[in-house]
Amino acid sequence: MKPFQKGTEKFSVYVQVIFTLLRGQETLLGKERRNGMQTAATKKMTDLETIKGAIAAKIDSAAFTSWIAPLSFEISGGELLLGAQNQFSADFINSVYLNVLQGVAADFGLALRVNVRAAAAVAPIANDNTAAVYTPAAATTSHSAADASAFDAFVASDENMFALSACKKMAAGAATFSPLFIYGPAGAGKTLLAQCIKNATSHRTIMMSGAQFVTEFTRSLHDKSVFAFKDYCRNCDMFIMDDVQALSGKRASTDEFLQLVLDLRAAGKNVVLVAQASPNNLTGFDRRAQSVFASGLVADVAAPNTNVKSALLRRAGVGADVAAAILPRMASDGHVIAGVVTKIKTYAELMGAPVTMDVAQRLLADTLQKAKTPIAMVKSMCEKLGVSYDAVCGTGRARSLVLARQTMMAVLKGATNMSLTEIGRVCGDRNHATVLYAIAQVEKAKQTDLVLAAQIAQMISEYK
Repeated sequence: MKPFQKGTEKFSVYVQVIFTLLRGQETLLGKERRNGMQTAATKKMTDLETIKGAIAAKIDSAAFTSWIAPLSFEISGGELLLGAQNQFSADFINSVYLNVLQGVAADFGLALRVNVRAAAAVAPIANDNTAAVYTPAAATTSHSAADASAFDAFVASDENMFALSACKKMAAGAATFSPLFIYGPAGAGKTLLAQCIKNATSHRTIMMSGAQFVTEFTRSLHDKSVFAFKDYCRNCDMFIMDDVQALSGKRASTDEFLQLVLDLRAAGKNVVLVAQASPNNLTGFDRRAQSVFASGLVADVAAPNTNVKSALLRRAGVGADVAAAILPRMASDGHVIAGVVTKIKTYAELMGAPVTMDVAQRLLADTLQKAKTPIAMVKSMCEKLGVSYDAVCGTGRARSLVLARQTMMAVLKGATNMSLTEIGRVCGDRNHATVLYAIAQVEKAKQTDLVLAAQIAQMISEYK
């Protein structure tokens, strides 16, 4: 039995050696196969990164970050497959960036297809916004038919007819300009015009204030629903923002809003912006933001003049004698005028009696301005123009002082019924010829100095 056992052991050793060699060869083949798969995967990832880089080179960086970066990239069957988070994003990308994407895919010998990617079966990671839902705090309005009488709420002076016509064209969907930028002083009726556009249009409209946009954008970042917020803002035919100046100094919100304006305009949508100053005079915004705001149509809205204030009082049912008495003492501020009208109407309803002149004087004592005398107006203009009343009435001939004096004379001529002699008397006892010459010089300067012309027009409207 011993020789047999020794032979068996030798045979077993041979068998074990053979199996070890076979397993080693199999392991080597497996490693080569895995290495090959890893190499192919690495090459595929490299190709996708190269494709992404080629797309980024042809699209604005902000647009790439907002729309292209969130897509899923895959190469399959000779196609570059781009997966969007929802149907709106897919439709927007197909309408705006399709040509660029097809061109890049063709450079790599691939066809292109953009579709909505299927929902992932695994739980989303912390920074995945695709599954989030944004619930807006601001209401979206869609009218079945345009309200042609919506603009009747705005009483327009001659200075505001251009802005009113532009707003009507925007509401009708016939505007060839976007954005429409409306600016003017507080109480001029800018917000009312924006509301009129919203009420008169038959298109899907979103209206937000600047403060609302900042709040909602910040909330979407906190709730990880920023892409849903982007989709909500772009899923409209018209976007209206009131108080654009509220974005001042808020870099992230401003950048997001600028991209929203550019995307809406590229998609053929309309944008209406409302602010207290013209684009170039907005503080806290860089040059790019100011240029985007001014890239459409800029229209200014002047403060209510005497005719507008008189029309608003007549609408409230104020008698002609009462209106004539309080008009000179009403500020050229739409908010104040609305408060006066509300107070008069409420008194008439509660007391069941018309508002007489005595009642109006007592009722509005805390609202109406003190009576404007010529000297009071000159002193007020001195404060606005940065000169002293004594210097204006003196004999000084400094260039800035002469211009201020001439400007005051021109404003008094346009805002009051004073004669040239009376104007000269309150401006330092100047004679008739001096006042006539001063007004002629101002009229000549206004033809080339638009800032001076606007300043004088505003002061005339205020002191009427």
